[in-house]
Amino acid sequence: MRRIAIYCGSSRGNTPVFETSAADLARSLVSQGFGIVYGGGNVGIMGIVADAALAAGGEVIGVIPESLLAKELGHQGCTELHITQSMHERKQLMVDLSDAFIALPGGFGTLDELFETLTWLQLGFHGKPVGLLNVAGFFDPLLTFLDHMTATGFLKAEHRASLLMETDPVALLQSMKTFQPHTCGKWIKELV
Repeated sequence: MRRIAIYCGSSRGNTPVFETSAADLARSLVSQGFGIVYGGGNVGIMGIVADAALAAGGEVIGVIPESLLAKELGHQGCTELHITQSMHERKQLMVDLSDAFIALPGGFGTLDELFETLTWLQLGFHGKPVGLLNVAGFFDPLLTFLDHMTATGFLKAEHRASLLMETDPVALLQSMKTFQPHTCGKWIKELV
């Protein structure tokens, strides 16, 4: 792994632990030699991730749609800032530029990016690790719902297990380094 995409909010949340954890994750990634790919903004958790990584001397690649450049205040200090024509192009480029994915607390956009990347993993479009950094139990209700999806037969256990989750950035990175993609796309071939 060379670069890790960070999916996170354009808001800061309502408690400082979200900000602190974002900065800690960024510094941890840089200290281990990873570059960061993220949504390209300089506001919210996005801005904290970029600023912390840049201050630590890391590579930061932003990817932002032209229509959001002014709203999310495109980060002008990035190592590279890619401006796309659409959200679809943004997500595809972030996947293409990254070797792994970590979701931090965020809103609809963060979940959209996370679940699209997980779906692509499930379908075998990529074999890259996808993880959650579960800051202050933020993702606990989501994890409970994913377990419910599995229990009710809408999500296979092996697909549920493909989403890595830790509360500590170092532990999450270790899980990602040892991630072995299973045959997520195998079930599609079995249907044909």
